[in-house]
Amino acid sequence: MKYDFRIYVLLLGIKPLRIYIYKDGLTRFCTKEYEKPTEKNIKNLQMHLTNFAINKDSEEFIKSNEEDPDIGTKRSYRDVLDLLENMYGEKRVRGLEAEINDIVIKSLCLAEPHITHLLRAAQPEQIENNMCFHILGFDIMLDEKMNPLLLEINEMPSFAT
Repeated sequence: MKYDFRIYVLLLGIKPLRIYIYKDGLTRFCTKEYEKPTEKNIKNLQMHLTNFAINKDSEEFIKSNEEDPDIGTKRSYRDVLDLLENMYGEKRVRGLEAEINDIVIKSLCLAEPHITHLLRAAQPEQIENNMCFHILGFDIMLDEKMNPLLLEINEMPSFAT
């Protein structure tokens, strides 16, 4: 089954870089069994994309169930890690979590000069590093050897009251 993780990250500062990685998140599953892309199935989005907006309208969509966390098209990240731990062992899953955290940290380190420039352009007098607040969603997929791969980084919408 094809799935990806949505890891939520709170960016609170740039110099020094201050981030918090939420311990839970989402796992989004395709609703059609994955097959390697061919000319016949390449347009089957529910087989190749884990996007919830695409899969929620599928006939095979399964609503998440708190009583049985091992079913559902959209599940808790922690529940899926527990399932992987039963399959591959605690050591491998803790290593996977460390690799995912490394992807988050290294991605933000790479983006730091650009973010610093944007922050200085928006707040030129800001020297205390206390006006940076951003929630990001990191989409991570695992390859066949359970190596995490960064798909994209999403800016989460903010809601003003």
